[in-house]
Amino acid sequence: MKMIDLKDLTLPELTAKSRDLRQELFNLLLQKASSQLEKPARLRVLRRDIARVETRVSQLRMKTNG
Repeated sequence: MKMIDLKDLTLPELTAKSRDLRQELFNLLLQKASSQLEKPARLRVLRRDIARVETRVSQLRMKTNG
């Protein structure tokens, strides 16, 4: 996911996307704990996607608060 993909999303959409990504990260961490994780690189990608979404959320909140 690129930052440009997030540019047109609204705050509720970004919040929902963040929640979904965090849920997926949680599930992958459970798989990792039980040694069933097939793609460990997906963890890093998810963490970075979450960071991008949270950055965009912060930008929107700063923009609305002045």
